[in-house]
Amino acid sequence: MTSPSDPRDLRAQLETLTTEAFRPELADIDQLPTLDIARQMNGEDASVPAAVSRQLPVIAAAIDAIAERMARGGRLIYAGAGTAGRLGVLDASECPPTFNTDPARVVGLIAGGPEALVTSVEGAEDSAELARADLDGLAVTAVDTVVGVSASGRTPYAVGAVEHARAKGALTVGLSCNADSALAAAADHGIEVVVGPELLTGSTRLKAGTAQKLVLNMLSTITMIRLGKTYGNLMVDVRASNEKLRARSRRIVALATGADDEEVERALATTDGEVKNAILTILADVDAPTAARLLEESGGHLRAALAATTR
Repeated sequence: MTSPSDPRDLRAQLETLTTEAFRPELADIDQLPTLDIARQMNGEDASVPAAVSRQLPVIAAAIDAIAERMARGGRLIYAGAGTAGRLGVLDASECPPTFNTDPARVVGLIAGGPEALVTSVEGAEDSAELARADLDGLAVTAVDTVVGVSASGRTPYAVGAVEHARAKGALTVGLSCNADSALAAAADHGIEVVVGPELLTGSTRLKAGTAQKLVLNMLSTITMIRLGKTYGNLMVDVRASNEKLRARSRRIVALATGADDEEVERALATTDGEVKNAILTILADVDAPTAARLLEESGGHLRAALAATTR
């Protein structure tokens, strides 16, 4: 009888996964002209958004639950191995400059730690115990959300993270690319974006990776919209940490208010570069301290702060 770690057992598991399926019609792809391979690959990629769209109700429900927890001070934590882990770290790392979030509020965990971002860490993805230790290092609580990410939906690190987080009372989301996955079954919200077999057998950095990136974009971006990090489709909480972002800050204030360059510069100067505050000083005709107070009272929601000035 084989053990769970026996290579024969793992091979049998992989053969049941859609993401690992072999496509005989592509067996001669290496002999095709480069343009034909590119067309084939582009056609494969074009099917991914449709697969994501079939999961939109589940994705939306997960986002509402995440936003509710984060509004109470919770964190959004991604946990995955390999490509899935790297995508989670990428999404988390882009939240501070885009939405001015504390780096500790959206966190990416990858099996094997930071070293695994650039090189393979042998055996890390197979360890549920490592996932539990990583989450314990963050002191996960019931107000947090943990999103396990795994193309196969069976990766022990991702499944272990979700199981441990759920035992701690945290909200859990399982994002995979196979139906009826162990990861989805372990989570409060199971998102299964079934993109089908890959162009290269088992290379889940392709369609599966693209699908995961699209869903992670939604989880973080729409959660931040719900938390008042935007005004319309403008990133009013952007952190101006370089020249490009400083220019973007000025443009956002101008787009939101219609003010000329001189007024925009004056508003940003009086609010220490805070875009949301600068917009409020212009639109509500209030000073910087008043704008800061109104935003504090409205939980950072610019529309609510504006509404409060008209009551």
